[in-house]
Amino acid sequence: MNNFRKVLIAVGIISFLMMGCNATRSQKGAVIGGTAGAVGGTIIGKAAGNKTLGTILGAVIGGTAGAIIGRDMDKQAEEIKTDIPGAKVERVEEGIKVEFNERILFAFSKSDIGDSAKVNLNKLVSVLNKYPNTNIEVQGHTDSRGTDEYNMGLSVRRATTVANYLIANGIAAGRVTTKGFGESAPAYSNDTPEGMAQNRRVEFLITANDKMKSDAKTEAAKQ
Repeated sequence: MNNFRKVLIAVGIISFLMMGCNATRSQKGAVIGGTAGAVGGTIIGKAAGNKTLGTILGAVIGGTAGAIIGRDMDKQAEEIKTDIPGAKVERVEEGIKVEFNERILFAFSKSDIGDSAKVNLNKLVSVLNKYPNTNIEVQGHTDSRGTDEYNMGLSVRRATTVANYLIANGIAAGRVTTKGFGESAPAYSNDTPEGMAQNRRVEFLITANDKMKSDAKTEAAKQ
């Protein structure tokens, strides 16, 4: 929590200094938001109790430019919700988190993609290709059964398999990164079979790339 407080203090100091400059409101917001994201994305994510969101929180630029990015993300999130009813879609800050649980991707303890999973991934690819100026982090997760080593390996294999499928079907490789969490980041209770099944999941964190941020800042400066 001390690190989190330091980040907030730093943001406050930057905000105070910016108020004395001849910058527009949107420029102030972009500078403050960008500094906070670059310095403390992972720290803030952990402080908020969800270490899996560090990538999204670290990509925040804030201000008018951030609002412009947010509007684009709203559209993309709605398309994913409409096209893939089985996915859980959440707007987080200036990004999107999409959750595919095991039921729509993998057989139990497997990392190979079945035919039904390909249908859902193809729908996701279709939406992602409409918004090429985004980055996608693919995260693998497991329930608490099995050893830490096995679960970490399984989560990495699942994330890698899904990422490779996206790339093989038209998503630029430079947009995609992977991360395995094993059983370390449960989103549901591991005390019930239903909760364990939900924890066996793959999540996609969708954020603005450098071009999207630059375009948003340019547009914000005109307002």
